[in-house]
Amino acid sequence: MKGSKKLFRYLGYALYYGLAIRLPESTSKIKIFQKEIRGSLTRMMLSSAGRNINIDRGARFAMTTTIGDNSGIGANSKLYGTVKIGDNVMMGPECYVYAYNHNTERTDIPMNRQGIAAEKPVEIGSDVWIGSRVTILPGVRIGEGAIIGAASVVTKDVPPYAVVGGNPAKVLKNRKDNKL
Repeated sequence: MKGSKKLFRYLGYALYYGLAIRLPESTSKIKIFQKEIRGSLTRMMLSSAGRNINIDRGARFAMTTTIGDNSGIGANSKLYGTVKIGDNVMMGPECYVYAYNHNTERTDIPMNRQGIAAEKPVEIGSDVWIGSRVTILPGVRIGEGAIIGAASVVTKDVPPYAVVGGNPAKVLKNRKDNKL
């Protein structure tokens, strides 16, 4: 990355986390262009960010995140590591997406001294609805058109157009044929 582009991205990062993250929620009655400000600063800091994005108050994400057109990150959601979000994705508040985890293989030393496991990016397809307080674990791929029910814990890939829910999340039906 060239020096001026890198500086531009870090400036966006500093302004987002220093100011924009604290602006009122997008749905607030107070309208001070908070959606536009957070969207512009997000586009500055990410290598790929689409048009008409909605990054809500308190949302935290890495500079390795990418987000497509008309997609959003819910209020107070946290995305850790590389997360690829497609177009037209709705995300409720307080969602957690993890692209890495702790190492736990060894039993001769405490887990908190084993470090972090290799990153496993998370991919969220287009036209996906992620309910409030959903947790998505490392390496998961969520297929196009899927719906993730509120408070679900997604530990495995989700097929396209599946409706999933629970802990761990299980397929409840398919939106295309209404069958399991």
